[in-house]
Amino acid sequence: MNFKRMLSFLPARRLFNFFSNDMAIDLGTANTLVFVRDKGIVLDEPSVVAVRAGTTQVLAAGKKAKEMLGKTPESIVAERPMRDGVIANFEMTESMLRYFIREANNNRMTLVSPRMIIGVPSGITQVERRAVEDSAKQAGAREVYTIMEPMAAAIGAGLPVHEPVGSMILDIGGGTTEVAVTSLKDVVFCRSIRVGGDEMDRAIAQYVKRKYNLLIGERTAEKVKISIGTVLVDKEEQRHQVKGRDMVTGVPRTIMLSSTEVNESLLETVANIVDVVRVALENTPPELSSDLVDFGIVMAGGGSLLQGLDKLISRETGLPVRIAKDPLLCVVNGAGRALEELDFFRDALMK
Repeated sequence: MNFKRMLSFLPARRLFNFFSNDMAIDLGTANTLVFVRDKGIVLDEPSVVAVRAGTTQVLAAGKKAKEMLGKTPESIVAERPMRDGVIANFEMTESMLRYFIREANNNRMTLVSPRMIIGVPSGITQVERRAVEDSAKQAGAREVYTIMEPMAAAIGAGLPVHEPVGSMILDIGGGTTEVAVTSLKDVVFCRSIRVGGDEMDRAIAQYVKRKYNLLIGERTAEKVKISIGTVLVDKEEQRHQVKGRDMVTGVPRTIMLSSTEVNESLLETVANIVDVVRVALENTPPELSSDLVDFGIVMAGGGSLLQGLDKLISRETGLPVRIAKDPLLCVVNGAGRALEELDFFRDALMK
């Protein structure tokens, strides 16, 4: 049977699927990751876009655009269009998505527009969810499905979400922290707070401003967090050089920030994360709670890598806590698996 005749026997839907590069997207506050069916993760870039002022002409996106943050002339606007896990600037998000989709396709045109599964925060409103769907369709999607990020993270972390067993996932992203208890391909209880890695960066910057009268940017604060950020202070203190602008003299100045000081700056943010875990445990049905005693809590997202956070949560809850393998990739891998096994995971998608 020749190729043309073979295609004539395929139903229209299967024909579309045959020619389209279907995608799963983790449209995160900090990073955007794209998973293409049968290829895996093909793009992992910061959620930053730079455009010419007054237009939607994309000059750079991802890593190149992130390097421009806070350093652009008036003719160029570089910003993060996602805030707290949702779209803050619709046009910029659409431009960024279109750019990333083209990059994921190696700048080649596809015969059929792709289907997309996009991870969104569980606390997203209908208006915010519609904005995500519309943005994806404007960027070239044929069909758009959404999946709760904690559910996607649970699938990506390899938890038995399809079984009648309670599993708890704690996903700490750039803009949100979400905790969910899953069973039988659905979420039994979920709570989302708009606190995450970005809030940690702001807390460090505010601490330095308050204590040293020194202004530092979010990128500098992020480097401090990654380098010496910790929840449980070790005996051996670490230090990190921080450069910023003196608020009194207006000239550049350098200080040495200690891990103890960073720990102090993060106390309130970490307390909010621990509290949301407690709320989830208090609202988990007894039968599923007994499962958590055995299986514990699995952490995903970039915030899970904060030194000592898993040990602190374990100490506060009395449950075993472990960090998922490749925590930064859990959401996109889970959404990608749902894309490749769409019929099986259809119940896990948002209705």
